[in-house]
Amino acid sequence: MTAHPLTRDTIPDALRQAKAEAVAQFLRPGARAPAYAAYAAVAAPEANVVGIGIGRKVSRGRATTRQCITFYVIRKVHKDALSADDRLPARLGKAATDVVETGEFFAFASPPPRVRSRLRPARPGCSIGFKFTGHDTNMVMAGTFGAVASLGGRTVILSNNHVLADENRLPIGSPIFQPGLLDGGNEATDVVAHLTKFIALSAAQPNAVDCAIAEVTSPKLVSAAVLLPIGKLKSGSPLPAKERLEVEKVGRTTAYTRGRITDLSADVKIRYETGMLTFADQLLIEAESGPFSAAGDSGSLIVAKQAKRPVALLFAGSDTHTIANPIGEVLSALGIGIVV
Repeated sequence: MTAHPLTRDTIPDALRQAKAEAVAQFLRPGARAPAYAAYAAVAAPEANVVGIGIGRKVSRGRATTRQCITFYVIRKVHKDALSADDRLPARLGKAATDVVETGEFFAFASPPPRVRSRLRPARPGCSIGFKFTGHDTNMVMAGTFGAVASLGGRTVILSNNHVLADENRLPIGSPIFQPGLLDGGNEATDVVAHLTKFIALSAAQPNAVDCAIAEVTSPKLVSAAVLLPIGKLKSGSPLPAKERLEVEKVGRTTAYTRGRITDLSADVKIRYETGMLTFADQLLIEAESGPFSAAGDSGSLIVAKQAKRPVALLFAGSDTHTIANPIGEVLSALGIGIVV
């Protein structure tokens, strides 16, 4: 199959159907090795496939014009080392397939301790976080302030559920700190917001978004302009994602990075602290060079480099690929609009 660059609305029905069949067969939520097992590497698809999406066939390290179903795997294994039963299909109906090694996907929480700045006003791209309660109370964490948003005239901070709500476990009204406590935030003086709303993460069915908002204690404590070099957005209106769209972000750990969207509709398995969750129809991004993101960058707003409009909300990834929710779905789920 060949075509012009896709958008999420122009993915051919044949590709959507082929992807759905592959997800049903190879991406069952419980289809993975147990957490503790004899230490032997296996290549069976149920232990190796961590995502299935729609992208461009890669040949000799370069993306071609052929659209295909992409299997994202922890480790790519030469076909001669696999039994016929363990080989992923070369075609699904009329669609070609490809296999891309990504490693395992993790929700990006916190890296080893690093100091991140206290900013007043706080701005998208900086460190924020919650205080652990009820479990692991000796731990501290930090994620990324994604955007300033508006909820019925109230000013709120947008980030991930696992950055603001501890994977569904924090009560509404919990304090949010800037910087996050991992980065030296002070419980007595650095409360900038309180948890207002989150979209619950589900282990029973595929998720669409990992997002939450926290109402600021005073609008003067935040500024809508993203940390440089992105700066002020031209519009808070979402830009629909396209294949190969150039994007950028500022995050708490890797700061400013650039990349391209390589998959518009990936279904993926993500390891969270509370267990393995699946997400449907996510965006995948690869960096221009080095990593696009790392642990601690969760919550970063991903912006179209040329249009300077929001595209996605970063929430997970691996050493080679970043995973993000389409920002339009995030805003719709929370009932908010991005402030510029």
